[in-house]
Amino acid sequence: MVFKRREKRTYTQLLTESVYPRGGWRRAAYYVQHRLQRLPDEPHRIARGVFAGVFISFTPLFGFHFLGAALIAWILRGNILAALLATFVGNPLTTPIIAVSSIELGHWILGTTAHFNLMTVFESFTSAGREITHNLLAIFTSEPTRWHKLGAFFQTIFLPYLVGGILPGILVSFVFYYLTIPVIRAYQLLRAKQAGERKRRRLHAKHGGPAEMRTALLPQDDGAGGKP
Repeated sequence: MVFKRREKRTYTQLLTESVYPRGGWRRAAYYVQHRLQRLPDEPHRIARGVFAGVFISFTPLFGFHFLGAALIAWILRGNILAALLATFVGNPLTTPIIAVSSIELGHWILGTTAHFNLMTVFESFTSAGREITHNLLAIFTSEPTRWHKLGAFFQTIFLPYLVGGILPGILVSFVFYYLTIPVIRAYQLLRAKQAGERKRRRLHAKHGGPAEMRTALLPQDDGAGGKP
């Protein structure tokens, strides 16, 4: 295959690059910005897609962010590819901040209290994932299903995260929405201007070039009205 890697990446490399891209987060952010700017769509549709992608990043629906972003973008009639790219906002550097702040806000809104930290949140999601996997496999085995950990996880982590992420998610999404429109519009105008300039140069070279060559080949006047 033409685009197949010559050296297959190991599982350790895949895990490392999922947390820290090989080119660094700055390069990854530049790539996302570059792709967003070059999307062939209207600025407000791209901005709606960005809104969807940023908003879904404030939810605890890990593993479904792409699907959720695409669905919200479709409902808002936004650009779906822009929505998928905008989920980059929820990366390993920002997700811990989003998670802890959303859970704290969620508990405050729900009127509940819980003692937790970042490690507690990570362990809770890991434990819930293992229990879901166990229950799915239990359908095909004689093992009993277990739900007590999932119940505690839903009450102390998932529900507060889901509730607490709505308001900051909407606010940050609107910020990205209103920043995206002028940036995309300015970039598209610049590209249109550059394309027009390239077209003008091509037309000039096509129609003006041969005439200039013929003029250069004509005998030149010596200034006295005669030929040299």
